[in-house]
Amino acid sequence: MKPIMLHGHERSITQIKYNREGDLIFSAAKDPQPNVWYSLNGERLGTFVGHNGAVWCIDSNWDSTKVLTGAADNTCKLWDCETGAQISSLKTNTAVRTNGFSYSGNLIMFSTDKTMGFPCEIYIFDIRDGSQLQTGNPMSKVPIEAPMSKITSAVWGPNEEFILTGHDGGDLNQFDLKGNWIKGCRDHNGQINDIQVYKDYSMFITASADHTARLFDMETFEPLKMYKTERPVNSASISPLHEHVVLGGGQEASMVTTTSTRIGKFDARFYHLVFEEEFGRVKGHFGPINSIAFHPDGLSYSSGGEDGYVRVHYFDQNYLDFNFEY
Repeated sequence: MKPIMLHGHERSITQIKYNREGDLIFSAAKDPQPNVWYSLNGERLGTFVGHNGAVWCIDSNWDSTKVLTGAADNTCKLWDCETGAQISSLKTNTAVRTNGFSYSGNLIMFSTDKTMGFPCEIYIFDIRDGSQLQTGNPMSKVPIEAPMSKITSAVWGPNEEFILTGHDGGDLNQFDLKGNWIKGCRDHNGQINDIQVYKDYSMFITASADHTARLFDMETFEPLKMYKTERPVNSASISPLHEHVVLGGGQEASMVTTTSTRIGKFDARFYHLVFEEEFGRVKGHFGPINSIAFHPDGLSYSSGGEDGYVRVHYFDQNYLDFNFEY
C-alpha cells in the first residue's frame, strides 16, 4: 500500500475532510492557507488565501460549492470552493476551534475558545440570510458555562436537530438550535480530540486523550464499544464499507523528539468495529497523526500528521477481501 504524499503545508495538519463524493480532500494546518486536493492522484486544486493564523478546522457543504474554515486569527471564513474567493468573514472574540455545515448546507455552526476572559460559545448562522453574514449577528448563540469545559470538537447531529459537542473535560453534550441543553454523558476521562459520525448518522466515534476511542449511539448516547490504546488518540473514523474503525494518535507534540518512529507510536491502527480487536497497522508519519478520515466509498483513507504531510492510502485487494473469522 504505497501512499500518495500531499505536501502543501509547512506546519502540522490540524484537520482533513473528504467532501461527500470523496473526490476532494480539504486540509487545514497550523499555517494560514487551507488546501484542497484531488483524492484520486493527490494533485493540488488550490488554496484559500486570507487567514492570518493557524487554521483549526475546515468543512465543505454537501455539493462542494462552499468551504468553511475557522482559525486562530479570530475569524470564521466562508469560501467559494470553485474559485477560492472569500464569500464572508465572521469575526469572533477568540479563536475558532470547530466548525461544520449542516446536512442541507444552509446552516453553519462554529465554536470559539474560552480565553482572554471570553466564554466558549457556539454560533449558528443561516447562510441564506445575507444580513446575518454581513452584520455578524448569528441566528443563535449558545454560551458554554461552568461546570462545562470548553468545546474541543463538535459536529451536527442528524437532520439538523441538534449539535453534538465534545469537551475539554471528556463530557459529551447535545444542544438544540435554540441553545437549549438536551442531554449529556461523561464516559471519557480526557479531552475529546475528535468526533466523527457514521454515514447514516446512527452512531458516532469519539477520540480522546484518555487513550481510548469510543463508539456511541447518536440518539441515546449509550456507549456501545471502546477501543483501547496505550497513547492519546487524536482522531478516529468509521469505515463506511466494512465493520472497521481506524485510530490515529501518537503522543503529545512536545514529547515527539524523544521517540523513535520504529516503536510504532505514530501508526494508524485498524480495529474491528464490533469485536474491538486490533487487526492491522499502517506506518508512515514522522510524528503523531492529528486527523484521519475514511473515503466515503471505504476503499481508501487519509491521515494528516504533525509532520505536515497528508498521506492518502488506497487499500490493497487483500484488505478488501479480509474477513474477520468468528
